[in-house]
Amino acid sequence: MSKKYTIPRSFKFAANGLKIAYEKEPNFRTHSVTTLIVLVAAYFFNFSSTEYAILILTIGIVLTLELINTAMEAIVNLVSPEIKDMAKVAKDVSAAAVLLAATLAVLVGILLFLPKIILVLT
Repeated sequence: MSKKYTIPRSFKFAANGLKIAYEKEPNFRTHSVTTLIVLVAAYFFNFSSTEYAILILTIGIVLTLELINTAMEAIVNLVSPEIKDMAKVAKDVSAAAVLLAATLAVLVGILLFLPKIILVLT
């Protein structure tokens, strides 16, 4: 495998991908803003290192799948600009992966935050 680009240039490409996703994908913006809110809440609830690790991994999975979904949609739109059954399957299943991860992230959030919220309220 040849090395076509330097490591800093590869990071620049990746940063550009994040920028594109943030600017053009409303769902990625929603997940990003939610991430900030959740991390601030975790700070105020004094999460342990383990709780932070679980939270960050969960958030990372959702954001990563959202980026993969965005890439999948772009590829499908490129190779199949007209609506075809198989193109729809690819896009719908990719979106379903994000939905499943986001739903599971909410459940993880409930498991992590609910005991702390109850403790504050009692």
